[in-house]
Amino acid sequence: MNYRIFSRHCLADRVQGFGAALWAIAFSGSIFSLGFGLFGGGAIAPVRGANPSFCQLSEAEVSAKDNLRNTALKGNANSPADYALLIKKHAEWLRRCRSQTWPQEQAIWLRLYPCDVRPGSIDAVLDRIVNQGYSTVYVEVFADSQVLLPPGDNPTVWDSLVRAPRAEKVDLLAEAIKKGRDRGLKVYAWVFTMNFGYVYAQKPDRQDVLARNGKGEDSTSFVHDQSQAFIDPYNLQAQADYAVLLQAILKRRPDGILFDYVRYPRGTGDYSAVGEVKDLWIHSSASRQVLINRAFNNKGKFLIERYLAQGFISTNDLATADRNFPQELAPLWQGRKPSPNESKLPFNQRYELIKSDIWNLAVAHAAQGVIDFLSQAATMAQQYSVQPGAVFFPDGNQVVGKKGFDSRLQAWDKFPTYLEWHPMAYGLCQDSRCIVKQVQRVTEMAPNGVKVIPAIAGLWGKSSDGRPILEEQMSAVRSAVPRIQAISHFAFSWQQPEFDKERRFCKL
Repeated sequence: MNYRIFSRHCLADRVQGFGAALWAIAFSGSIFSLGFGLFGGGAIAPVRGANPSFCQLSEAEVSAKDNLRNTALKGNANSPADYALLIKKHAEWLRRCRSQTWPQEQAIWLRLYPCDVRPGSIDAVLDRIVNQGYSTVYVEVFADSQVLLPPGDNPTVWDSLVRAPRAEKVDLLAEAIKKGRDRGLKVYAWVFTMNFGYVYAQKPDRQDVLARNGKGEDSTSFVHDQSQAFIDPYNLQAQADYAVLLQAILKRRPDGILFDYVRYPRGTGDYSAVGEVKDLWIHSSASRQVLINRAFNNKGKFLIERYLAQGFISTNDLATADRNFPQELAPLWQGRKPSPNESKLPFNQRYELIKSDIWNLAVAHAAQGVIDFLSQAATMAQQYSVQPGAVFFPDGNQVVGKKGFDSRLQAWDKFPTYLEWHPMAYGLCQDSRCIVKQVQRVTEMAPNGVKVIPAIAGLWGKSSDGRPILEEQMSAVRSAVPRIQAISHFAFSWQQPEFDKERRFCKL
């Protein structure tokens, strides 16, 4: 099956993700040392009772830091300076430890809450992250129709996460970035991409922005939890809304930005795969028009329009195209290069060939919308000198059956190579083999130079939800894929459930 992705330069290369026999022509549209003299050189200097195997601080060091933070909050005159010095000491120790310990970069995914406007809350969260040996934190900034921007400085169409009285100027993102760096942490902004959230989908003036399938459905009625609202990536309003969001985030200069939900929705059961054009999320007006515009002649345009309107093309449609445009030998559209003898083939054979090619065109068009939307966002990040990364499912770009594709159409093997690639290796198995297999699939397909940072899920020292302990997963990944030098853990809320619950449901 020929799976085609279009390119301005029409450079053909193999799309490994959708099968070894699938070829692509790429189309990128016009979218748019800390050093405090605390330690000598060489080996890691000791911190009382620390565990250098995982760069985790001892209970004594953790307790000392907690006490200083708490007494500083109570107004003790000496505690703020002592607390700041201890933070610097731990930051330097962590930097030294991570430089000599695999993985050199260890990250954790973090969600903040309105309760984190309380004095000392962000400090307590970040201290716990450093205590566990993490060097990077991915802070959720845009998800579920809410954005981590202060109400008094939120130019986006989404509500601010923090809406408490007297909190109009509280900037949790800027605070997390500054305080994270004080502790030697890199701080990334973690944002949803094509999932704009349920509240966005209810806006009367944004209905045409939503992605729709051939049944007229948007994702709020298609996805089982009814909370995900995926947009049409070709829609100019969607692009504009997202650009305003990104600009507001990027001007706060995080160390990186991770784009999540870089895909279409996935249904359950039979709806987890697409096998005909009505299954594809390309039927809203913008996507539909861009697809029609991919035609290079009248015969091609006529057949694309019929295909979208009916969900198929019939032999009568092809005969009508031949009759209406007799001067055109074959229907033409981007990526299609018919043989010189196509017009001389028997009618039924020519029909089957064109029917297959127009299906490949529709799938490629859908996948390219995802890639273009991501590329536009990543380019904005680069303009602010912020490292972009893409979060994806290792199996989100697979062929399903003889003619179908995974409904997410997440062609991550075609994502820009200047991005970090963050595969979600969340496989459920009693050991780590399925997790390793997912990581191996990505590293085998990733071009040279691409930084692959797997995200694994679980707990330290305790198996959970059918997953082995984090230590076991990490050891298995390191042994099987020595290329990996960075890894992330999902999520802080899983590791600190009681602390997370208190922050999530506190009374301000």
